[in-house]
Amino acid sequence: MESGTVVLVDDEPGMLRALTRLLQAEGFAVRSFGSAEAFLEAPRMTGAWCLILDMAMSGMSGLELQSRLHSEGIRAPVVFLTGHGDIPMSVRAIKSGAVDFLTKPVHDEDLLGAVRAALEQAGRLAAEEEQERGLRTRLQKLTPREYEVMQHVITGLLNKQIAQKLGTSEQTIKVHRMRLMEKLGLTSVVELVHAAARLGVPGAP
Repeated sequence: MESGTVVLVDDEPGMLRALTRLLQAEGFAVRSFGSAEAFLEAPRMTGAWCLILDMAMSGMSGLELQSRLHSEGIRAPVVFLTGHGDIPMSVRAIKSGAVDFLTKPVHDEDLLGAVRAALEQAGRLAAEEEQERGLRTRLQKLTPREYEVMQHVITGLLNKQIAQKLGTSEQTIKVHRMRLMEKLGLTSVVELVHAAARLGVPGAP
């Protein structure tokens, strides 16, 4: 069984059936939808998953659905299928983050290769999102003072400088700094800076 789920969105019933059979025969979990709107009305996907989108559909197009997902912060990898694509359309799709842009009728091996690449990317994204959720949970365990110290640390200030700004001793800052690093599960300032950037933590004003 392949890892991850492939979501098909195509308004041609025959194409949906053919793609579903092909992917399931290769061991992929598959969910299919006859329109972008039907997909958007369904419960949100979780875990590692990718999309195979028909470029031109009645109603919302594949590119419009991709843009909608981006606006909602959903980073699912996309493989586009089209019966009448052109170079500008394919360039736009790839610039928007599509893994591949394939034309119908598509060769089985081309499609399967694109799907495997998309699911590999989806696995990395799912791992990153899981890591970020864990960081956010640990961030909430910081005391207000530890959070404040962190905001100064990520701006590059030394313990002595932070102590002066907060009107406390350098030793106290060292203790706060040690505790916040332990709570966040980090071992270096570089890791802390990267984590703060991912979580949108602002530096001290």
